[in-house]
Amino acid sequence: MEFLSNINTMLTDQLGPLGPLLALGGVGLVMIMATLPTMLQKKVNPFDKLKAQRATAIKSASENGQALRRGDKQDKLEKFSAFLEPQDVETMSASRLQMQRAGYTAKNAVRMFHFSQFALGIGFLIFGVIYTILVSRSQEVSTQFKILATVIPGAAGYYLPQYWITRRVEERKKEIMSGFPDALDLMLVCVEAGQSMDQSINRVAKESRAGYPALADEFDIVSHEVKAGKERVHVLKDKSERVGIPDVSSFVTTLVQSATYGTSIAEALRVYSAEMRDKRVMRAEEKANTLPTKLTLGTMMFTLPPLLIILIGPSVAGIAKSLGGMGG
Repeated sequence: MEFLSNINTMLTDQLGPLGPLLALGGVGLVMIMATLPTMLQKKVNPFDKLKAQRATAIKSASENGQALRRGDKQDKLEKFSAFLEPQDVETMSASRLQMQRAGYTAKNAVRMFHFSQFALGIGFLIFGVIYTILVSRSQEVSTQFKILATVIPGAAGYYLPQYWITRRVEERKKEIMSGFPDALDLMLVCVEAGQSMDQSINRVAKESRAGYPALADEFDIVSHEVKAGKERVHVLKDKSERVGIPDVSSFVTTLVQSATYGTSIAEALRVYSAEMRDKRVMRAEEKANTLPTKLTLGTMMFTLPPLLIILIGPSVAGIAKSLGGMGG
């Protein structure tokens, strides 16, 4: 701490009251400028040649009046993909899976997530610097306050997108778990009415859109992947991995085993839907049983002290009054 005090005194003498803050900002700027070229350096993509040929073909076709109107927009953050996306395959797969579980299925979802972290971190850091400068002009502040007032907003801005994604994942899981038993009942009705599994999935996605949009999105993804020619077993397994809910994984295992061994899908759906309804009732009963325990603390904090004041307050006031009279 003595070393920091000496440095603070030297900077204050040389640069004025804002000397430590200016020095901290200068060091941070130098570090950013030193590392930014390395991080922004994009590796050579082997498909760049193919992209260039495709762009040339589209340009020539547009000149001849035969341009394809695909409406695909160039991602402005693509040139920063080496900086905004993990270069490790496993890390990239885990990040993309996290985005999918949060409901962001776009191709550049991981890129936008890291860009939002970088932008909010820098923005909140600048806000902290401005706040520190304004406070320093009105009163004398310590070096520790300057550092904390600058670093804490930057860290909060950097971790804010991660908090948002985690919250979105938990909300989508709760929504899917709440609507899954009803979706299974509807799927059972569709299958028993003579519809195929693909038709029942489309029907469930359409009917559950109003109450459970996250569940409808998952069924829509399954339907589109099956229509694209992907095998249904792999599509269902991808869904269970994408959702990350044990009940959905068990349901997918049941369907896969039913298709493998040739048993009735309707019977499997009937048994599993009944089990899911029982689980939903059990979850509701569990929440109801934990409610008295949660209310105990509130009851002790907000009910017992006022009650004691009402009951004992007059007696304490009377005793204090009588002791005051005896002393007089």
